[in-house]
Amino acid sequence: MISKRLFSVFFLSIVIMGCRKQPGHEPVSIILDTDIGPDYDDVGAITILHAMQQKGEATILATVADNKYEGIAAVLDVFNTYWGDPDIPIGVPKGYAMDMSDPQHWTDSILAKYPHKLKFNGDVPGSVEVYRKVLAAQPDTSVTVVSIGFLTNLGNLLKSKPDSYSSLNGMQLVKKKVKLLVCMAGMYPSGREFNMYHDSAASQEVGTNWPTEIIFSGFEIGKNIKTGLPLVHDTGIHHDPAKDVFRISIPMDPIDSAGRMSWDETTTLVGVRGYEPYFTLHPGRVIVNSDGSNRWDNNGKGQYYLVQKEPPENVADVINQLMMQTPESSKQ
Repeated sequence: MISKRLFSVFFLSIVIMGCRKQPGHEPVSIILDTDIGPDYDDVGAITILHAMQQKGEATILATVADNKYEGIAAVLDVFNTYWGDPDIPIGVPKGYAMDMSDPQHWTDSILAKYPHKLKFNGDVPGSVEVYRKVLAAQPDTSVTVVSIGFLTNLGNLLKSKPDSYSSLNGMQLVKKKVKLLVCMAGMYPSGREFNMYHDSAASQEVGTNWPTEIIFSGFEIGKNIKTGLPLVHDTGIHHDPAKDVFRISIPMDPIDSAGRMSWDETTTLVGVRGYEPYFTLHPGRVIVNSDGSNRWDNNGKGQYYLVQKEPPENVADVINQLMMQTPESSKQ
């Protein structure tokens, strides 16, 4: 008879296999949920996501904002347009949400320099509406959500009601259509992190009630992965919005002298390519406190956080190479 311990190990190995990106798989269907603006690692994230899409590794279903400073829809439009996909759906929160723009004013710079058709957030539907419309049209258990900002949209999506797009409520729709959530939020095994404590109520909602597997990429992962300098120093890349953003922003903070910490790029990379060979997964479940701090329940099930396996420099090399792709070179 198989022991309970052996069975548990076997079952965990099967579950984790589902979180790995296996060779030869179809492109991963991605919804990117981003606060692009308070920090500029979101720029690296949307850049490497587009690069991986043009390599045939991902399909971008939507880019939705979880921050609502005026201009965020246009910023997303800049990157989608630059990469040749101006029709990717964009959403911006219509109700309560953080309203934070970037203190380094790179958003103003790229909006003045690069083409985009959107000018105002009012030009696009709400983020939850975009989620519901896009998810309803996808095959069951086929979508990976990459969350690299506040959890406002995800909390509201879970509480959303049936509409013209689907007769399912939000919880039912997510359970039916989403395969995996990869989320940059929290510190592990415990701490208090920016994305988690802003809109802590939404973070509690997602941590407690999200009905599919979650992989959390914690603050401790991205802070050791420094990227952007190779892109800035590449003299062969011209008229590139990501290069402009990192060129503007890196010199403004001495802490970025070796490159910007890469919380969002790491999360996006894992969302498309999986966690191996650079990380392992620690199973359990997050517990989010009312102040947005978090701790980890090792006895919980259905969630994981990333643990660094290989040197952070190895992950940085992969991200830097993707960030230096252009719409033309990614097709080669």
